[in-house]
Amino acid sequence: MTAKKFEILVLSQIAPIGLKRFPAEAYHVAKDAARPDAILVRSHDMNAMKIPESVRAIGRAGAGTNNIPVKAMSERGAPVFNAPGANANAVKELVLAGMLMAARNLVPAVRFVGALDCDDDALAKRVEAEKSQFAGIELPHHTLGVIGLGKIGSLVADAAIKLGMNVLGYDPDITVEAAWGLPSQVKKAHSIEEILKGGQFITLHVPLLPVTRHLINAKNLELMHPGAILLNFSREEIVDAKAVAAALASKKLRYYVTDFPAQPLCGNPAVIALPHLGASTREAEDNSAVMVVDQLRDYLENGNVRNAVNFPEVVMARESPYRVGVANANVPNMLGQISGAMAKAGLNIHSMINRSKGEMAYTLVDVDSPVNEGLVGELARIEGVLAVRYLPQS
Repeated sequence: MTAKKFEILVLSQIAPIGLKRFPAEAYHVAKDAARPDAILVRSHDMNAMKIPESVRAIGRAGAGTNNIPVKAMSERGAPVFNAPGANANAVKELVLAGMLMAARNLVPAVRFVGALDCDDDALAKRVEAEKSQFAGIELPHHTLGVIGLGKIGSLVADAAIKLGMNVLGYDPDITVEAAWGLPSQVKKAHSIEEILKGGQFITLHVPLLPVTRHLINAKNLELMHPGAILLNFSREEIVDAKAVAAALASKKLRYYVTDFPAQPLCGNPAVIALPHLGASTREAEDNSAVMVVDQLRDYLENGNVRNAVNFPEVVMARESPYRVGVANANVPNMLGQISGAMAKAGLNIHSMINRSKGEMAYTLVDVDSPVNEGLVGELARIEGVLAVRYLPQS
């Protein structure tokens, strides 16, 4: 444990089980921290916020980071952590509920019963006479197309297989870990178009990036089975809402099930819209809070990076009480300059690890003797270095 008392600014309601993992003797956690070392956030929009210069990291108690200015944080050499997979089971269950609601026409059926006069002596006869309009379909033997095979997509695929469905999956960026965890019964597709043509149900599980904005649009909606059901529990902008409205009007789509109400679709009886409930379970909120707090602590105390959206994964066991962390642009000769500055300062490098991710690189160095402020300043002045942290262990 380092001697410094870290300040954590909390911008959202974070599960207490997570906040309790900050030791009181080493952390000050508050909603009004003046010079925070890190910020802990859930849904609060930080994009227009003036983030204090003292902030060295941001932790998002959830998966998406669209509410955080990730690029600006990268430019100051600060990682943005999230909690991928912590809410995966909660989202999986909601996707399954959405499929069943659409397949069995449960929403209009519930509305029908809610409008009945329960004091009417003919109630039972009316129910029997009109129930046929809500007849649905069963899931077995239908094909579910899954776009995005990360933790959530893989869990949805596995659950659908257990329900007797055929599953077609597509993810051009699937990780080795995710591929190993994918059920063998999932048939691999080679394009989004193949998924849209092949599934009666299509579910989306991709992050919102420039390349995925309006991933589902007027052009590729035409490829879908007539009467198909589209589920979006990723982000609102993954689909073109106006194109979906047109597809519903033409009966190309039977239902659109989403966690993100959108103006062009409000009031449409073929839209089942939920108020962003994907991660709204006690278990998911607890899991996300615990995961991101542990990651923030490990970074602040040891410089280790796990699950940062803008930094490479860098984890090194402590073999010395004297550690330096350097975030820099991913350009040539940075390691040489860092190690050269340390040699010039008379420091012996005990162990070192360096990784890169896109334009960002990160280095951890354990040395055999204390580091003075002069070396920290010299490292910070190297062109391309974004941030330097000295992490002595008491």
